[in-house]
Amino acid sequence: MEQGGFYEICGIVASVCMVLGYLPQAIQTIRTRNTDGIALPTFLMMAIGAFSFMLQGLLHKPEIIWSLFLTNLITSTCSCIVFGIKIYNDFFKNK
Repeated sequence: MEQGGFYEICGIVASVCMVLGYLPQAIQTIRTRNTDGIALPTFLMMAIGAFSFMLQGLLHKPEIIWSLFLTNLITSTCSCIVFGIKIYNDFFKNK
């Protein structure tokens, strides 16, 4: 197998594992609105990191790295939603 094909397969496997590993926690948090066990700085850093990786995949030259872009689009979207729920729970709901 050529290096380019192996590189692409590694990216796809990593993308699927990242989404499948992260999505259940995000869905549970969105569904239950329970953010007691979530550290605010952690989710903020995860959202910034995922957004940065998304930009890296999008701005890669000569072509977009779709597996990097799409994985981190999903992850950053979920991180932002969970971060918003956490902010709401910590600063508005518990007053």
